[in-house]
Amino acid sequence: MAARFVVGIDLGTTNSAVACVDTEAADRDPALRHVPVTQVVGPGELEARASMPSFLLLPTAHEVAAGALDLPWAEDRRYAVGTFARDRGAELPHRLVSSAKSWLCNPAIDRNAPLLPWRGTERLDEDEATDRVSPVEASARYLAHLRAAWDHDHPEHPLAEQDVFVTVPASFDAVARELTVAAARHAGLTKVTLLEEPQAAFYAWLARAGDAWRKQLVPGDMVLVCDVGGGTTDFTLIEVVDEDGNLTLERVAVGDHILLGGDNMDLALAHATGARLAADGKKLDPLQQRALVHHCRRAKETLLGDGAPDSVPVSLLGRGSKLIGGTVRVDVRRDDAHALLVDGFFPVCDAEARPQRRRAAGLREMGLPYAHDPAVTRHLAEFLGRHDAMPTAILWNGGVMKAEALRGRVHQVLGDWCGRAPRELTGNDPDLAVALGAAYYGTVRRGKGIRIRGGTARAYYIGIESAMPAIPGFAPPVKAMCVAPFGMEEGSHAELPDDELGLVVGENVEFRFFASSSRKDDAPGTLVDVDDAPGGELVELDPVQKEIEASGERRPGDVVPVALEAQVTEVGTLELWCAARDGRGRWKLEYSVRERE
Repeated sequence: MAARFVVGIDLGTTNSAVACVDTEAADRDPALRHVPVTQVVGPGELEARASMPSFLLLPTAHEVAAGALDLPWAEDRRYAVGTFARDRGAELPHRLVSSAKSWLCNPAIDRNAPLLPWRGTERLDEDEATDRVSPVEASARYLAHLRAAWDHDHPEHPLAEQDVFVTVPASFDAVARELTVAAARHAGLTKVTLLEEPQAAFYAWLARAGDAWRKQLVPGDMVLVCDVGGGTTDFTLIEVVDEDGNLTLERVAVGDHILLGGDNMDLALAHATGARLAADGKKLDPLQQRALVHHCRRAKETLLGDGAPDSVPVSLLGRGSKLIGGTVRVDVRRDDAHALLVDGFFPVCDAEARPQRRRAAGLREMGLPYAHDPAVTRHLAEFLGRHDAMPTAILWNGGVMKAEALRGRVHQVLGDWCGRAPRELTGNDPDLAVALGAAYYGTVRRGKGIRIRGGTARAYYIGIESAMPAIPGFAPPVKAMCVAPFGMEEGSHAELPDDELGLVVGENVEFRFFASSSRKDDAPGTLVDVDDAPGGELVELDPVQKEIEASGERRPGDVVPVALEAQVTEVGTLELWCAARDGRGRWKLEYSVRERE
């Protein structure tokens, strides 16, 4: 029996939001709606807000003892998430976890290790609340709060029993996707499907436009979803296609993972402001510097907003016994912020511009692997140039793109590149679009509405070594078997032909993988001679080294006759199963088809 609610969760770097479709109310009220989130907004003060800031506060013992963090469903709470966590964390930056989503996709760290807040919450006392958490645990706490808030408001329909769709950046690699699923599972959500954020934003626009979308887009239109959020910059291209008189939508390109967004802008503004203070002889200690970043986030949002004041005052608490006398005050000026944030992060450039690469230092501090070049427009030029495409329409998404000055700059640059500025698709609420789109996508999966055809952006192949006698100086020829055709969608299986193949067990062996963006008509099982393929048609990917267990009577080096089964999972991983023909064994190979697109 299908769940009553389809729920979309935008697990954002800076803010998280929830939306749902009540499938039984579809004939009465507008079924798609956002769901306010009850949270602590002040000591002992609760309120339902449209979204929940993605911040986790590990508070002082006093705040825990006073019950200031208690929720209707949790007393003696030893941490806080949401609005109060964000606001109080500006005063206690060493106890604040932020940008957990960015840490979740950092391959240079153990993402299950307790390392957040980064360089914070030293054990100043024996209070358990000072313990640090892992990126996975922080994400799980956000999701657990959203689940508990939902369950409190919908006691007869607990979230764990609904169809839940959680969004991730389109550029998230397979590990980050799997860890997002692990965080959801840790939060008590076992029925979770992942959806890419730019697609979710476009689904929200489709839901709002209704059938009128067919009048706003025509065959041949190329829609750029420009998604710049708190932690990442994501680009996606969606093409409008005419198939026998029917308009269809196809996602044709996804950008690289670019750790560049509002967090970088906050750091830049804080650095510039700190330099002004230093020039005036006011040196900030490390905690004050971190607090300044959080204050600059608020100042940025104000100074880039409509009707912005000339400046925003910032006050930093002093350290030591003379707290009041040691308070540092500074004004963040609007003109300075615009010059730094607009021209620095969205500079005017030509279509041939590319992100600047700098040589990495031999030794560097561990931390987030931010993009070397902060220019979003240069990253956009590289993305469009790689796919030899220019958009005819653009859909904005992400909190950064709420600023008219930044949207206007990107629009101006695209107009210079294309000869005519792409038309804007309007109507989305940047704060809620991803959650609303994720919920709407859930109804599309049930057969209601139009689906964006996505799937793999390339065809994928596995190398099959030919059986032949040893010849001095010659390696056995390799054929590439198509196991995932171009456009194979997540959650789908590929039927492979019943060829006689053998799997080497008990030894560490290498599996070769290939991809092609030009062979769009190859069906599962198609064999391609690797050496005879035209130049550039097949690209060899990183191999997978793995030892297949030799169980039972099998010995290392035995070749087991197997049949192949393939599927692309919901988290963007190619699973290739090797099933022994005698029924005595089934082995799985995994390969990411997202990070290499």
